[in-house]
Amino acid sequence: MKKVFLIAGLLCFTVSAYSQVKTATKVPYSTTNKTVKMYVTEKGSTKRLAPAGELKFVTEAQPPETETLVFVDPEKKFQTMLGIGGALTDAVAETFYKLPKDKQAELLEAYYSKTEGIGFTLARTNIQSCDFSSGIYSYVSNSDKNLSTFDVSHDKKYRIPFIKAATAAAGGKLTMFVSPWSPPAFMKDNNDVLHGGKLKAEFAQSWANFYIKFIKTYEKLGIPIWGLSVQNEPMATQTWESCKYTAEEERDFVKTYLGPTLWKQGLKAKKLIVWDHNRDLLYQRASTILEDPAAAKYVWGIGFHWYETWTGAGQNFENTRLTHAAFPDKNLIFTEGCIEKFDFTRLDDWNLGERYGLSMINDFNAGTVGWTDWNILLDEKGGPNHVGNFCFAPIHADTRSGQLLYTNSYYYIGHFSKYIQPGAKRIAAAASRDKLLTTAYQNPNGSIAVVVMNRTDEKIDYSLWIKGKAAKTTSEPHSIATLVVQ
Repeated sequence: MKKVFLIAGLLCFTVSAYSQVKTATKVPYSTTNKTVKMYVTEKGSTKRLAPAGELKFVTEAQPPETETLVFVDPEKKFQTMLGIGGALTDAVAETFYKLPKDKQAELLEAYYSKTEGIGFTLARTNIQSCDFSSGIYSYVSNSDKNLSTFDVSHDKKYRIPFIKAATAAAGGKLTMFVSPWSPPAFMKDNNDVLHGGKLKAEFAQSWANFYIKFIKTYEKLGIPIWGLSVQNEPMATQTWESCKYTAEEERDFVKTYLGPTLWKQGLKAKKLIVWDHNRDLLYQRASTILEDPAAAKYVWGIGFHWYETWTGAGQNFENTRLTHAAFPDKNLIFTEGCIEKFDFTRLDDWNLGERYGLSMINDFNAGTVGWTDWNILLDEKGGPNHVGNFCFAPIHADTRSGQLLYTNSYYYIGHFSKYIQPGAKRIAAAASRDKLLTTAYQNPNGSIAVVVMNRTDEKIDYSLWIKGKAAKTTSEPHSIATLVVQ
């Protein structure tokens, strides 16, 4: 009888296992009954995120070698999209409140409406002052190691109300991370919040406590904080707020002070981001920190900027790919980028947008989960900025006339943020000619967004090819398009 029961049990297990396997079988992706809606932004025209008609799929089992194609395979999935957005600094908030009420409403809709705007969902803000503040300020009095004087009243005038307005415009939720530019001067070896310097060892715990104070205070004021970075640009000695850490120093601060303090204070769920600087040293910083298990356990991901071109190092997209391949269990997030050296006469320069498109496509294809622009709004001077480090933003406010000035960067970013939703999965996408750049995502609702960018002076005919079906279209010179398959 025992043998009979054993056989029966094995039979039941086999049937059950077969049922599970059968249930889990993938349904192949099909383009049947699907159309492609195109949205384009083109140089030399008025088209900006403009509808450009619908494409139809036809059978093309084996495309000819002479044809230019963008291949997309929805069955090959990679990282999940966290979100796309920009920084909400003091400069942004101060400029916003210089605008007429109708222009304030226009700006919020332009960035945060999912239908009328470009649907930003990710945000970053500064802990204490940064270069894009009108002046230097701290939340504590000088020499207050115990942080008993901690007070964010400075932020209540402009920044906190603006962040709340942006959150409301985004539907009540923004994924917000925060970054310090410098500890208070008394905590640093140069006794200055500017010009680099390092955190004094005797203030390491006090500085770790400072992050906790900031996060809990902001949350008590109604601004949820999703994550934080250890230090903005920890290898830069700047004329503005800055503080330097070697890779080993950042690693040890995370594992000995900041990480344990977050966990002990009930903030274990906050996402901790290391590096937060350029791609050039990205792998070195990541490997030094993440190869130490005692530090790595506290780290959610690695943040990076694009300013390595200042050093002549180029774009360094390969460093991003290598870091993702070496540490696939950690996340990559683009935490800051902008076009430097503001010039009012360059607001229509097409290179502004193309810099964004080039970076975003390469960063996403390298495994990046989130992409954060620098200031979402600046004035007609590229500020305010207390050290004269003026920059471009996707939208500028001419505070003299009360008008908003849109650069093409806004539209280029929108080709990603408007059509690729948080939770989307990046899927395989490749162009058969390197004159076209592409990336693609499948949204939670099943729709597919394919971004195709043409930086050349040529008009390029191509086909979007998915599983033996092709839809023909054309990429105009210096254009970007999003093709939505649904």
